[in-house]
Amino acid sequence: MIKEKIEKFYNEKRKDPDRVSFYVSDAGKCPRALWFAFKKFPKKEKDPRVIRILENGDYTHMRIMSSLFSMGLVKAVELSLENELIKGRCDGVIVINNEPYVLEIKSINSFAFKKLESPKAEHLKQLMLYLHYFKINKGIFLYENKDSQELKEFVVNYNPDIAESVIKEFRILKHMIENDILPPIPLRIEEWECRFCDYREECFKRRFENNHKNEANSPNNLNQN
Repeated sequence: MIKEKIEKFYNEKRKDPDRVSFYVSDAGKCPRALWFAFKKFPKKEKDPRVIRILENGDYTHMRIMSSLFSMGLVKAVELSLENELIKGRCDGVIVINNEPYVLEIKSINSFAFKKLESPKAEHLKQLMLYLHYFKINKGIFLYENKDSQELKEFVVNYNPDIAESVIKEFRILKHMIENDILPPIPLRIEEWECRFCDYREECFKRRFENNHKNEANSPNNLNQN
């Protein structure tokens, strides 16, 4: 009885609003999957249990931020970024020795935690966007092992090349969405990304589709400003 009600609740929570801009968390994701999301193609059903696992990450953030508040290190929490292309909210901005840092808190399983020797590439791209738009030179990743609560910390410096590359990729993808140009499957896509993709079936059906339009519509002709 209760189980069914909870499952229904989480399934309804998963309904997505219309997409008009990219989320910071889209950085590093498959552009083809994002194209399907913007076009509102049907998703495969997701186990509500997975949604609850993701929700546990929110509680991790709240617990850690509470500790940082108690130490007087927090300057801002959930600072918003929003423009015509990108929107998102960083976990917080903290100040240590009078220097501001954008803080990103991530919870991962034991297997991934043990292998972690540097920030994940997609996480690094996301943080660089915050540093770029907030005009802050440094950031901190705090990874927590969700199974044991162990912590790993990585301090990173702003890299304008990474930030500008992500922004350029978003602009190209926006052009492709607006002109109905389906992006090709990325050459370096990880097998697990395809296996767990919400749009795997739709992508497979369209894998041989000719996506090339005339030269005037080519994303390579985009102004990079």
